[in-house]
Amino acid sequence: MRTARLSLLAVVVSTLVLTVGCAKTPAGQASLTPPPPSGPVVVPGTVIDDGSEVELCLGAVAESAPPQCDGIPLAEWSWDGLDGATELSGARWGAYAVHGTYDGRVVTVTEAPVPLALYDPAPIEDPTGGSPGSADEATLRDVEQRVHDTLGETVLASGAYDGRLWVTVVWDDGTLQRAADAEFGDDVVVVQSAMREVG
Repeated sequence: MRTARLSLLAVVVSTLVLTVGCAKTPAGQASLTPPPPSGPVVVPGTVIDDGSEVELCLGAVAESAPPQCDGIPLAEWSWDGLDGATELSGARWGAYAVHGTYDGRVVTVTEAPVPLALYDPAPIEDPTGGSPGSADEATLRDVEQRVHDTLGETVLASGAYDGRLWVTVVWDDGTLQRAADAEFGDDVVVVQSAMREVG
């Protein structure tokens, strides 16, 4: 049941992705920025190489040819031996699970990426225990707007589901979840990190 619930959540959230890459970072965000992960991470996303730089897109990707996004710079990236890439107009892109380290600005690749079609991630534990939340729709709409106003481009996606606001961010070590609990009360916002620590 928990796996089905999380799968449904992924569909709901994916339809609600909000692109905020052009927005300036709100003044209050600096105090809410979690420290970078201390160890290796795995990050699923779309890698776009326009010939001058390589980016990892975690949020919305413009469906152009080639696609475009405001992504995270990738260091030590190589296409050698990789399947699943598309090439057009001097650009190359594909969807991969990227293993590496993150310093708060750049992801440095440390292992061979895995095409997302072949990637089998460890299941994500349902932090709600499978029980519904109690927040009403109007409250969640207000909370969602305030979250976006505060965190800006850190938010990759958000959506109200089953009495809670689910928010996907680039990276959280618990800092953003604790801040959300303090601001809106326990069990109103569920923060999930696109980057996951491994090892």
